[in-house]
Amino acid sequence: MAKLRITQVRSTIRTRPEHRGTMRALGLRKINQSSVHEDSPVLQGMLRKVASLVKVENDE
Repeated sequence: MAKLRITQVRSTIRTRPEHRGTMRALGLRKINQSSVHEDSPVLQGMLRKVASLVKVENDE
């Protein structure tokens, strides 16, 4: 499966608690912090929820 590098580009201040929880579940706490995850339908749903806060790239 493909790996995705997810980078936080915006702050979670003044966002909904659900979005903050999703960001923590992705392993992101600070701006410009990155994490790598396997692509899956669950991950795609999480990324859709916080699309305005993150940047997603293919990691090979």
